[in-house]
Amino acid sequence: MSQWSQVQQLEIKFLEQVDQFYDDNFPMEIRHLLAQWIESQDWEAAANNEAMAMILLQNLIIQVDEQLDRVSQEKNLLLIHNLKRVRKLLQGKYHGNPMHIAVIISNCLREERRILAAASMPVQGPLEKSLQNSVVSERQRNVEHKVSAIKNSAQMTDQDVKYLEDLQEEFDFRYKTIQSLEQNDKNSALIKQEMLALQAMLNTLDYKRKEVLSKIGRVIHEIDVLMSNMLTEELLDWKRRQQIACIGGPLHGGLDQLQNCFTLLAESLFQVRRQLEKLDELLTRLTYDGDPIPVQRPQLLEKVNFLLYNLFRNSFVVERQPCMPTHPQRPMVLKTLIQFTVKLRLLIKLPELNYQIRVKATIDKNVSTVSNRRFVLCGTHVKAMNMDESANGSLSVEFRHLQPKEMKTSAGSKGNEGPHMVTEELHSISFETQVCLYGLTINLETSSLPVVMISNVSQLPNAWASIIWYNLSTNDPQNLSFFNNPPTATLSQLLEVLSWQFSSYVGRGLNSEQLNMLAEKLTGQQVSYNDYQLSWAKFCKEHLPGKSFTFWVWLEAILDLIKKHILPLWIDGYIMGFVSKEKERILLKDKTPGTFLLRFSESNLGGITFTWVDQRENGDVTFHSVEPYNKGRLSALPFADILRDYKVIMADNVPENPLKYLYPDIPKDKAFGKHYSCQPNEVSKPSDGGGKGYVPSVFIPVSKILSDSTEPHSPSDLLPMSPSVYAVLREHLSPTAIETALSSPYSTD
Repeated sequence: MSQWSQVQQLEIKFLEQVDQFYDDNFPMEIRHLLAQWIESQDWEAAANNEAMAMILLQNLIIQVDEQLDRVSQEKNLLLIHNLKRVRKLLQGKYHGNPMHIAVIISNCLREERRILAAASMPVQGPLEKSLQNSVVSERQRNVEHKVSAIKNSAQMTDQDVKYLEDLQEEFDFRYKTIQSLEQNDKNSALIKQEMLALQAMLNTLDYKRKEVLSKIGRVIHEIDVLMSNMLTEELLDWKRRQQIACIGGPLHGGLDQLQNCFTLLAESLFQVRRQLEKLDELLTRLTYDGDPIPVQRPQLLEKVNFLLYNLFRNSFVVERQPCMPTHPQRPMVLKTLIQFTVKLRLLIKLPELNYQIRVKATIDKNVSTVSNRRFVLCGTHVKAMNMDESANGSLSVEFRHLQPKEMKTSAGSKGNEGPHMVTEELHSISFETQVCLYGLTINLETSSLPVVMISNVSQLPNAWASIIWYNLSTNDPQNLSFFNNPPTATLSQLLEVLSWQFSSYVGRGLNSEQLNMLAEKLTGQQVSYNDYQLSWAKFCKEHLPGKSFTFWVWLEAILDLIKKHILPLWIDGYIMGFVSKEKERILLKDKTPGTFLLRFSESNLGGITFTWVDQRENGDVTFHSVEPYNKGRLSALPFADILRDYKVIMADNVPENPLKYLYPDIPKDKAFGKHYSCQPNEVSKPSDGGGKGYVPSVFIPVSKILSDSTEPHSPSDLLPMSPSVYAVLREHLSPTAIETALSSPYSTD
């Protein structure tokens, strides 16, 4: 079943998450129509290879053209229109930057896998539960309701101001009419009666002025209360969700809703400001003793300007944190002299601001006391915000060509740049701009989450560990001295984040049994998740007992192994992976001989092994574990093929494959058959060989296990042998002779 077919079968709450990351940059109808073709392409590799990305973009357009021809024959007018629009988008927007579409599609596919993994894991951790709190959802609805009510109140006040203006014009006309009469006419009874009516109108005018000012004051107060409480909490919650999403957690939606609230409040405040300006205009035409306008208007205007200032200041956010396109799943880790991207957004969407706001990016602007190292940003570091590049017309800007460069010290040499650059040192990228609107000038500034600088890709794992620990442990977006005294983390939250590393990076999270094994590895004992506090040193600095590496280095090597060599098997759930040697024997001891399981090596970095159960003639159960396969071996031979072709030679026996059932009882070929690179070559004699007289051959792993041993033999016993060569040996030599040959001192790995 294709990945897209699995996505379509998800529950509605997961489908809503999928809907969040499909927009006009990569329309969902294209994902749907070209599902299998899209999934068969290597978009992640294309994201780092411009030539490959250009080829894929051209092929994508060809695929769209083929779909367009098909729907044209079916006369599906709506789909024809949408496909033409998409084709125009692909040609126009990505022709000059094909790697951009590759990054977008790669990210979409990865997020689909993450959501599928989350849907298959029944247990939610404490962090994810806190992000999905029903109280938070209720507050979101309350904010949207109150913002709409404030907008309606501001519009109704507009009508009151218009009525006040009409009333004052009528008063002015009648007053000027009386003023134009001769002195004798002014003394008439009719005129005196008109003067009394005019006084009554002035009283009404005074009452309406006070009423309008009171209504404006109430609108301002409601906006103030909303901004100070619920809207501020909503924005802080979004920023926390962004932190969690950056380290592999659930997608952080809600920014569009926040933009709608910020925009409506800004429109209401500017509307109130215009109402106060209209009152000032009415004041210049008519004033009187006790007039409320000159007393109340200045205070109200000052409050409106203050609220506008705070609203704009809070609306300037980092929509997408700094990230190198070459490592999309490791944001906030930046390599010197390598480009990274970052996207800013103004949550107040006003057309008059389009292309009028220029944003400047700087690094380490205010951290002179935190670090001895200094960096500068190379590339285009000043750009204008616009509404053209975003799918929803938001006012945003994306920096795509920034590069961090370390400045030389006064001695003329670079600071710590090199293989031992500190990967716990945090830096900040700041952005500043200025908004000038309706006579109001507001300076805005925001910063990215702390980033870690590296000079070599080998430093990436430890740098990423720093990013994980920071964003797990604190809500503070700018604590650059965090690692001077890093706090502990709750074990339950850390395990949840570790599961996210697997779901976001390799498409399948960890279950409770796997997490239990990791917990024991971290603590050295069985502990309660809820109250156990784990130190930063235990996670990333101290070596595991009896090992030459830390827990995080061990886990990161496994992630890399899965990603590059055994990803399909991991996604299918056939790799138990995290299980101790003691636990695997408990699981296998009562199983049918030939039952095996796959687990990651605890003593070798980035190694995977398999253990199977066997039974001796006297009924004793034995276990056999093969020397772990690392990326070197798996680069030469796919792991599924190893499981298919693996042979064992017991003393006085012919080679046979001991692997029959994947734990608990799945026939091996049923589990792994679809992942075999090809069907096993049939054994043939030399005379049946391939071209130019050679015997067709494939490599197979072979182990020799002595009958009196329950442990795996020397690594030198794992030999590649083709079925054809083995057939010849079997035909002409006895099993004893074959064993003698395998025991030759000239045998090699």
